[in-house]
Formats: sequence, structure tokens, C-alpha cells
Amino acid sequence: METVKDDSPVQARPRKTAAAKAVAAPTSKKKATVANGEAPSAGSARRAAAAPAKRAKAPSATAAARAAALPAPVVAAPARRKRRNKRSEETIANILGATEQIVLQSGADRISILDVCKAAAVSRGTFYRYFASQDELLDAFSRHKRETFHRALIEATAPFDDPDERLDALIDYLENYLEHGRARRLLVVAPEYALGFFKRIFHDAVVRFEDALRPVFDAWDVQLHTKLDRELVCEMLIRYVMSELLVPGDADRRSLPRRLGRLIATIAGSGISRTRR
Repeated sequence: METVKDDSPVQARPRKTAAAKAVAAPTSKKKATVANGEAPSAGSARRAAAAPAKRAKAPSATAAARAAALPAPVVAAPARRKRRNKRSEETIANILGATEQIVLQSGADRISILDVCKAAAVSRGTFYRYFASQDELLDAFSRHKRETFHRALIEATAPFDDPDERLDALIDYLENYLEHGRARRLLVVAPEYALGFFKRIFHDAVVRFEDALRPVFDAWDVQLHTKLDRELVCEMLIRYVMSELLVPGDADRRSLPRRLGRLIATIAGSGISRTRR
């Protein structure tokens, strides 16, 4: 009698094992489906698309806390800085004005920082914010007086293009400086300081005078058919002003332009020139 081999248990066992593996590892099955080129179901696609959107709408508490802890950006205020600069300039001007008042009263050697602060209505702390010492204050005061003199000279002569009018404007300015300026008073109360001040500004003043009188010199060069020594003429004008401060003359100073013109004509006609240093 022939025996028939029953294979059913053997066939049932692989199907049961495959099903168990599929239940135990659903993720692997999904990966295999994608790898084989099969499209995922519509529900899976919707869930996959919705998941990132939900995460973007709901940031973590740690990220929110960090964002809240960041400092707010600082916004610059240029208008406020301009006001501070203007206020500083006004404070410095008050201090320099008080310095001039005290120097003209008691001299430069006896100037007191405390007196300057009282006259300028500022505290000592405010004073030392701009000037470190008495010497630095006096140096700044000298620069201030020099710049004021030159600025007023340019303002007095610049509006006139005609050479004769510009020369008259310069002479008028020098006359007004000699009559109403405070340089002579400074020589009386602080002679050493005043002489040092004149010495420091002398060569700079020669350059400024040359600039102010350039149209006048150009016209004279054409009239006299020669090139004048402009530095010499300007130096003579400045020395004239300083000599009037030291020893005031009795003659009419309004004749200065005519006397200066005759002197220039004499110099040009005789060929006298000055060697520049």
C-alpha cells in the first residue's frame, strides 16, 4: 500500500510566520511598498502632509522661551546725538567766554578753574569733561580767539569782488579791531600771555591776509606790470596792527590805504624784493 505524504502543516507554517512578521513590523512593510514603487494610500499621504504643518504651527516651549528672552534691538537716535553735540558746543562757548572775562579782569596767571566754573554756570565735573587742566583751557582760548579773528576777517572782505572795495573793507575791519577789540586790554593785564598769543598767530595771519587780499594783489600786479611780494605786504599790515596795539599813533589811520599804495609803487619801481624764508 502506497503512503501519501501530507504537506499541509508545512505550507500552513510559512503563511502564519509571514503574517506574524507583517503584524509585528508594519513600518517595514510600508518601506517595502514604497521601495517597490507602489503609491501610498490617500489617507497616509494626507497624514504625512499634515504632520509638518502641525509642527510649524506649534513651536516648542523651549524655543518660545528663548525668543522671549532675547533683548529688544536698540534703535539709534541721531537727532538726540545732534542735540547733545549742540549742547556741548554751547557749554564750551560759555566756558571760553567766562575765561576771556576773567583773563581781562585779573590776567592769565591768576585764572582759577573754580572762578571759570562759576562765571560759566557749570560744575567742575562738566568743566573737566572738556578741559583737563588750566593750561589746556588757555590753549583752547588762544585757538578760539585766533579763529574768531580770522573768521571775522573773511566775513568782512568776502562780499567785495572789486579790489579797491575789498581793500577798504579790510582796512575798516582792522580799524574796528584796534578801536573796539580787547587785544590792548589783554596786553595790559596779561602782557606775557598776549605777546605769546601774537607770536603764535603771526605766520598764520600772514597766510589768511594773503587769501583775503588775493583779488587786490592780482589787480596790483596788472597795474604795476610786476609781481609783488605778497607775503611782505601782509606782514607789514600785521606788524602795523601790532605796533598800533603797543604804541597807538596820533595820525589818521584812514590814510593807510594811500600810504600803503605809495609804498608798494616805490617797492615795485625800485625792484626791491624780499627773500622768502
